[in-house]
Order: sequence, then structure tokens, then C-alpha cells
Amino acid sequence: MENCIFCQIVQGKIPCHKIYESDHVLAFLDIAPVNKGHTLIISREHYPTIFELPLELGQELILAMQKVGKSILSALNADGLNIGMNNYEAAGQVVHHAHWHLIPRYKEDGLKLWGQHEYTDAQEMEQFAQKIKARI
Repeated sequence: MENCIFCQIVQGKIPCHKIYESDHVLAFLDIAPVNKGHTLIISREHYPTIFELPLELGQELILAMQKVGKSILSALNADGLNIGMNNYEAAGQVVHHAHWHLIPRYKEDGLKLWGQHEYTDAQEMEQFAQKIKARI
């Protein structure tokens, strides 16, 4: 896509600090990291969200996440690693090119995951489960 910053990175029009690349995948440092070493993994071809991504590409993306993730943990002496993806603006997606965040984590880094809520009761939980299962 012409206006997609990640597509421009793939095309070499915008520089990046590459971590890993293959014929179909590119990993590079995020310019606004949560923690230093925060890496983005994208497909070279443009897909807006995970829902448009071809299944056969998924295996290569997971392999890249494993390779890069292990390297982040080892190279940065990180205690853990968050792998996350936002799909659509309501979920925090800013760049509409499917991408995963690999964020090195440390025991005392002060970062918190999202808050949690509770269902009113087991009946409400079952209702949500049924609504979701009905659409599969």
C-alpha cells in the first residue's frame, strides 16, 4: 500500500534497524519502544489485520517470532518477553499493516498488563461463550 509506513520500510523508502528478514517476513526495531529492544515483525506483503493474513504465511511468522524472541531474551538478558498484536483501532492498532510486537521484559521494569474484569456469574459467562461459539 502506498501510504503504509511498513510497506515503505519493506520497499526501502524508509530506513529501519533490521533484526531479521526472509522472503516473506521482516523484523525491525520499533522507533518508540516500550523497552529497548522492542521489535516489530511484519509480513512483507500488506495485510491490514491477522484476519486477512494467509494461513500458510502464519507458520513463517511464528518461526520468525521464535527466532527473534529467543535472540531478544538472550542478547538483552531479559527475564521475559511479551508478544502482542493489535487488530483495528479500538484495540490500539495504529499502523494498518498486520504486525506483532516483541517486547523484552524485566522483573522490575514497572510495566503492567491490562486490567481484568469479572463476569457477574457463571450464567453470564455461559451466554458469552454461546454467542462466540455460534459464530465459529
